[in-house]
Amino acid sequence: MPDSLTWDDSFAIAIILKRLHPGVLMEAVSLQDIYCWTIALPDFEDDVDLCNDAILMAIYQEWFEEENAV
Repeated sequence: MPDSLTWDDSFAIAIILKRLHPGVLMEAVSLQDIYCWTIALPDFEDDVDLCNDAILMAIYQEWFEEENAV
């Protein structure tokens, strides 16, 4: 994992969120949830104003794929 996280680290963020929120129903996770959980991460050091829906969807997709990996 990187020393600090930015919005470019969608996979790393997804892995951390998966670990911090085990058993969460992905269908119930909103982009707002992902935003709040991401900026609350202690290693997150990016500008919160740089975020957009495409970034949040990338994190969601990475997390969803990890949850459903065979």
